[in-house]
Amino acid sequence: MTLLHTHDHGGDGPQLLLLHGFGRSLSDWDASAALLTAGHRVLAVDLPGHGRSPGISPWTIPTVVRLIADTLDAHGVPEAVVVGHSLGGLVAVEYARAHPGRARAAVNLDGFWWGREYPGAERVGEGLLASAGAVAPPAHIENQVADAVRFGIPAGRAEAAARAAARPLPDGTWQTLPERATALQIVDELHRLGALGVTAWLDGVDSPLLLVQAGRRLPPAPGMEWFGDFSARFAREVADDLAVLSRRRAAIDVQRIDATHPMVLQTPEAVAALVAGFVRNLPD
Repeated sequence: MTLLHTHDHGGDGPQLLLLHGFGRSLSDWDASAALLTAGHRVLAVDLPGHGRSPGISPWTIPTVVRLIADTLDAHGVPEAVVVGHSLGGLVAVEYARAHPGRARAAVNLDGFWWGREYPGAERVGEGLLASAGAVAPPAHIENQVADAVRFGIPAGRAEAAARAAARPLPDGTWQTLPERATALQIVDELHRLGALGVTAWLDGVDSPLLLVQAGRRLPPAPGMEWFGDFSARFAREVADDLAVLSRRRAAIDVQRIDATHPMVLQTPEAVAALVAGFVRNLPD
């Protein structure tokens, strides 16, 4: 049986399972987890092909959900609130769909995607996959830290997270994760779910959901100024859909957070407070 690499942060109280985003690792959650253990037992896992978890092929959401369930079984966790950021947020919702009796609730932190036919999606995909799974130069970690500091992420936290998200190679270079074949499969899965649209995607998920959008946009990278317009347009459309859903379905709570997309590293205190408040108000 394949098990995912897990960090048990300890703590006592309602069980939380923390999932990271694409190209990241469970280390992203360290600062928030340290705060959440005051009232919860907290586990974090590396998704397949990320961090120290084994890879799978093909990389599909149903297989990932099954591996999460197996990993929780191995740790004696029959029920959990599954909390995910970005890719992890989509997986958290899909876990709740597949295991309604085991997912007390799910939290999706800015994990929304678009279909291949969405205007501008092709250009975004090209940019995303241009360096996915590449072998990065020796200065990779320093470059990652410099980028993170631009978003208000402390350098020490950014360095630890960057090192955990890549694999050092003997010649001093870095294998970025997931490797390219896996990255292509993950993007296919994202497009598959995104093509449904938010409303249809969430149909049939009966567990309580906390759906969170970033309240601030990322500053554009040089040469990608066009991406700001794309992401702002998509975020507005998602927000409109979520507003309608939250009025129709009492089990859906929609929030915004004063942060950009890498919120777990940028504002771990606010993320922890949001998650803790949601869990505190869940029905017994």
